[in-house]
Amino acid sequence: MKNQKSFIFVLTLALIAGGAGVLIWLKHHQRLGTPGIRATPIPGSVKMELHLPARALDFTSTNVPEASVVVNTLPPDTSFAQRCYIAPDGSWVNANIVLMGADRTSIHKPEYCLPGQGWRIDLKTNVVLSIPGSRPYRLRIAKWVITNFLTDADGRKQKVRGLYVFWFVAHNEETTSHWQRIWWMTRDLLTTGVLQRWAYVSYFAICEPGQEDATFARMEKLIAASVPEFQLPLPGH
Repeated sequence: MKNQKSFIFVLTLALIAGGAGVLIWLKHHQRLGTPGIRATPIPGSVKMELHLPARALDFTSTNVPEASVVVNTLPPDTSFAQRCYIAPDGSWVNANIVLMGADRTSIHKPEYCLPGQGWRIDLKTNVVLSIPGSRPYRLRIAKWVITNFLTDADGRKQKVRGLYVFWFVAHNEETTSHWQRIWWMTRDLLTTGVLQRWAYVSYFAICEPGQEDATFARMEKLIAASVPEFQLPLPGH
């Protein structure tokens, strides 16, 4: 029994050491993959310039700087783009892209961020959109209906609904699943030495309860019009 325990102990140490060795080797030999979105290197910076369009359909837009708490929390080679799209009736949709660099911790599960901002996730579905362009394809997106209580100008709490739409995209691959993304990233890193450079794309709008369908219909048109401007076509979709 004593010999068996000693063997298990030694085996465990060997596995830990071997795993650590693999991680160290990968860290020094991995190559960063090509983004699945249009991104331009910024001279003298580890970040990339991302390209959300200034106009789409009848939406105008304004650039929105990423919050300092986000910039200061995520790895320094994380790249961002954020614009607020405004329709003629004054309604708005916020679009955001987070592009990872060599540090894979740039992107987190959406389930972490929304509750931290006071939003309750009520419904999760997946929707397939048709993306036009010279190479049309079908894009699978996650569509979440969320709820919050915001304070109005009179200091009263008002119930609002939100539509949160997102997906993850890398070179020639796209998914709405955080765990699928992790699996593909691990698979490619171990088999090819390439660390896929994933981007997290999201669109967000709020509305009054009961207006969720109309709000999503407006978002759907904006997504279909704006995605070809910044995301590379996906093969086989």
